[in-house]
Amino acid sequence: MSASPAIAAQPSYIVLPRESELNGQHFATVLAFLQWRFAQIPAEVWLQRIERGKVHWQGGELITVASAYAPTQRVYYYREVEAETKVPFEAEILHQDEHSLIVYKPHFLPVTPGGNYVNECLVHRLRIATGIDTIAPAHRLDKDTAGLVLFSTNPDTRHLYHQLFLDGAINKQYQAVAKLSTQLMQQQQASQLVLPNHWTVKNRMKPANPSFTMAVVEGEANTHSEISLVQANAQYGLFKLSPITGKTHQLRVHMQSLGMPILHDRFYPTLQPKGPDNFAKPLQLLAQSLNFIDPITQQKRHVEVEGLSLPDSNCD
Repeated sequence: MSASPAIAAQPSYIVLPRESELNGQHFATVLAFLQWRFAQIPAEVWLQRIERGKVHWQGGELITVASAYAPTQRVYYYREVEAETKVPFEAEILHQDEHSLIVYKPHFLPVTPGGNYVNECLVHRLRIATGIDTIAPAHRLDKDTAGLVLFSTNPDTRHLYHQLFLDGAINKQYQAVAKLSTQLMQQQQASQLVLPNHWTVKNRMKPANPSFTMAVVEGEANTHSEISLVQANAQYGLFKLSPITGKTHQLRVHMQSLGMPILHDRFYPTLQPKGPDNFAKPLQLLAQSLNFIDPITQQKRHVEVEGLSLPDSNCD
């Protein structure tokens, strides 16, 4: 793995909140707000970015140390990380037209910049590969999950692809590999396991501690997944998963709630210490297929990638 200092090629932005949204805070300048809002970044770093011309308004006008705070305006800046690891796996464009792309995203590659990734993300790679600067994802797929992502390329029609997800008009099918529960393992070893074995999982999830993880809590269900065990060996099972709702980490938490966390999951059931990605042990979760009617052409779209394989029953 190679790592080098990195500055984002594409800017991020933040909308300056109204005074009523700041809980009594007041800022005379944009610099003061940025230093408060991103307190985890040393104050002198924001000063240096502004002095180097790396912070600007939406229209491109540079922000200076004296630029007055302007509620509701967008401030653009370039994220920086001390070291960015190269993700050694490639994406593949499976469909492209005037308005959209459908792309296979490999494990470990984030869709958009975040954390220690600024240029090692799918959006940046696609913009370089296609020359289209207006590419934007129509939905989320977390860094650890591989599979299909739908992108919009035309800002004028982007809302139509977002609406597919809001209306539940797009069908997403996933695969996962997990170690079988003790009960299922015993049934399999006794040749009594009947496939497919199906579960409907509905529960209430909310952010946990730390806030990037999710937990099941008491209350009315706000998540729903349909999960089927379709193949098994002595220890492991291959599952098909249909997320009816789309909460963060929903499938990972639902598999854990069945007592079968997804293989190589570093968050569930136990959050592992922060460290470099182990490229030899990707999370065994795959967004395998997308089915929808294109909102512009009205053509049926069905895209599917090769599925996961069961590991040897003796693997750890």
